[in-house]
Amino acid sequence: MTDYTDISVMTDGPVLTITLERPDAGNKLRTRTCLELSDALGRFRLDPALRAAVLTGAGDKFFCIGGEHDETTSFDQSQVLPIIDVYQAIDTVAKPVVAAVNGFAVGGGNVLHTVCDLTIAAEHAVFRQVGPLVGSFDAGYGTWYLEDTVGRKRAKEMWYLNRKYTAAQALAMGLVNEVVPADELSARAAEVAREMTTRSPMALGALKAAFSARHNGVSGQARLAHDQYLTVYLATKEAHEVNESFAQRRAPEPQRFWT
Repeated sequence: MTDYTDISVMTDGPVLTITLERPDAGNKLRTRTCLELSDALGRFRLDPALRAAVLTGAGDKFFCIGGEHDETTSFDQSQVLPIIDVYQAIDTVAKPVVAAVNGFAVGGGNVLHTVCDLTIAAEHAVFRQVGPLVGSFDAGYGTWYLEDTVGRKRAKEMWYLNRKYTAAQALAMGLVNEVVPADELSARAAEVAREMTTRSPMALGALKAAFSARHNGVSGQARLAHDQYLTVYLATKEAHEVNESFAQRRAPEPQRFWT
């Protein structure tokens, strides 16, 4: 999938910017949006030239105000948004993702920025969880990761009372990393992302896996082992010697593992 309609992608050197392109609908997530995000994040993961990403919303009012559902259809599995795939893709890609919150981050939009590694918010940004107000909930990333970010009591407050929080309040509670004027948001988010591209990619990937290890279980460990350690190990003299000895039907010579 490369013909995106709900998102746009732009590369600037090693930094990829993904923008939700539904401002007239509050940048809501519908099925197509989720599929496009998953595709773009998958391509980001596999492209060695891309080292960090920025996720933002089009316009100056909405980052994302949650999911969009068609209430005229009967409910079945096909009507459940594939948003968990998006959260998982952000959380398990061994590269940092920076959320640039340019307005309201509500419901699934608040979860979306929370699962990103860092969040830079515009001064006018607003954060809110509304699930119980609208007959919905997120009993997964939206609760566990929010608790990790702001603490148990504050996370329950956000979910149970459904209050609005300003960017300044979000900064004070640790929900965001920085708050900047709206006209500086894009540049600052890109600057932070680019700064991280000057760091060791393996170190960042290993740290990201470690931060989310409690929640990712075997899938997280497999991702770390495959994307980080295995790719490096295959280039070692040890791996080459064991492989060659097998092909030559002889026992490996340990002294060749490091000489």
